[in-house]
Amino acid sequence: MFFPRHFRLRLIPSLMVAVLLPLFLYLGYWQLQRAEEKRLMQSEYDTRANGPAVQVEGRVQRPDELQFYRVVAKGHYETGYQVLIDNRVQQGRVGYHVITPLKLQDSEVRLLVNRGWIAIGADRRQLPAFETPTGLQQITGVATVPAEKYFTLAQPEPGWQRVWQNMDMARYSASVPFPVQPVVVLLDPADAAGGFIRDWSRLDAGISVHQGYAFQWFMLAAALSSIYIFLSLRRRDAGLQEEKES
Repeated sequence: MFFPRHFRLRLIPSLMVAVLLPLFLYLGYWQLQRAEEKRLMQSEYDTRANGPAVQVEGRVQRPDELQFYRVVAKGHYETGYQVLIDNRVQQGRVGYHVITPLKLQDSEVRLLVNRGWIAIGADRRQLPAFETPTGLQQITGVATVPAEKYFTLAQPEPGWQRVWQNMDMARYSASVPFPVQPVVVLLDPADAAGGFIRDWSRLDAGISVHQGYAFQWFMLAAALSSIYIFLSLRRRDAGLQEEKES
């Protein structure tokens, strides 16, 4: 038997929906906006990385002049301020990324080059041995700007350390007696300039992550609206019964 229903406005549920529904919708649209920003970043990366190589200049350049570009530079490797970035994983094995400064030809500016991955060895107390080529080198690779925010297990000890948890450009620039370009070049896998294992992954700007978050917020908004409507629609006979009892 069909019983007609009517909408009954309830104060507290209505106030909750009035607050939460716009919030859920705002968060969903905000995540879509973030996804669009990341899509533009991804497009810019692909355009720059697949374009002609850009020559690194002898002056300190702005990060946006080099970031994401495929760059080329000439100079000499210097081992004195070489660092190993710890806890880098390659096919399930733990090791280091080798970051070597390249003294640019006819300049005092250094360019940091990530020469790739090496295994950690049998004992952490002894750093692995590896070679650094001498003489004039020409390097090619994609320029990246390391993240400024990262997770660290402990604050670095004072003084120069060869093993770092993360590539901190500000810390590096403050620790060395020479100017440094604000990027790290991922040495091209085909480059013979003293590289190790270089299985670089294509930049993932995280577009799908933001789209997934947006979907979740919109689903919460839809669920909230559905529950509110369902609870507010009462059978007419039930409403009359409540009025009689009251």
